[in-house]
Amino acid sequence: MIVAQKLAAIPSGLRLPLIAEYQSIVQNYSEHRWSPSELSGGKFCEIVFAILDGHAKGTYAVSPRACRKLEQNKHVPRSFQILIPRLLPTLFELRNNRGVGHAGGDVDPNHMDATLVLTSCNWVMSELVRVYHNLQPKEAQSLVDSLVERRIPLIWEGDDVRRVLDPNMKLRSQVLLLLSTSIGKVAT
Repeated sequence: MIVAQKLAAIPSGLRLPLIAEYQSIVQNYSEHRWSPSELSGGKFCEIVFAILDGHAKGTYAVSPRACRKLEQNKHVPRSFQILIPRLLPTLFELRNNRGVGHAGGDVDPNHMDATLVLTSCNWVMSELVRVYHNLQPKEAQSLVDSLVERRIPLIWEGDDVRRVLDPNMKLRSQVLLLLSTSIGKVAT
């Protein structure tokens, strides 16, 4: 995956599981498998915590500790100090107390929770790219844009090709659908 190459500054023992959990969240969400999407969100949090903690300390450990301790790291980007550490407990809470990670939750996992997990993880991945990339600014921006683009199961994407999967859809509607999910300007 192209994101893995762009995050080479993160040790592979954390980078590869990070990418795997992120892909799992995206795939499960697109398949309307809310519980697995949210469960992967919890695993994603544990990995991100280890990355932020390692970034602050200069040495990467594999086991996470309390997110609030990250707020004491004054020498790291503010998103690593405040924003992400305050977001991670929310993702853990969804996994742990909304019927996902443990039996007996009073609210069944649902589309709303899975949407929050996916959107939050998209933002965290984009922030990791912002801090860890070794790219030209335009290339990094393009990667961030691709992480947060709207995903519509009606569209298939290949290497350089996008296709609408409903052959009965009128051409005008197909064009509008493709345009509405495109990042940036579209050549005519």
